Amino acid sequence: MRELGQGRVEVLSAGSAPKDSINPIAVEAMAEVGIDIANNTPKILTPEAVQASDAVITMGCGDACPFYPGKRYEDWVLEDPAGQGIESVRVIRDDIKGRVEKLLSELLG
Repeated sequence: MRELGQGRVEVLSAGSAPKDSINPIAVEAMAEVGIDIANNTPKILTPEAVQASDAVITMGCGDACPFYPGKRYEDWVLEDPAGQGIESVRVIRDDIKGRVEKLLSELLG
């Protein structure tokens, strides 16, 4: 979203139960398309981050994610890349890219 938005949107990335590090296969898959996430660190999703957001995209966190009325929420059902090979992670990456492009067109349209 950060790359595709080209500075037109502020992006926060966090999870309800983040791991200690980013999946190295995801790092590799993103590097293939020119996006370096190698130095990113997983962050916990805070209520303050949700309150400051216009749109909140969740990926299966259910009740663990804070919910505030009036926010735009979308739950993207995606395959978990954990433990998968690069071929599978590429498919997930490309699926996310399509969803991000659609979201950007709706937010900026």
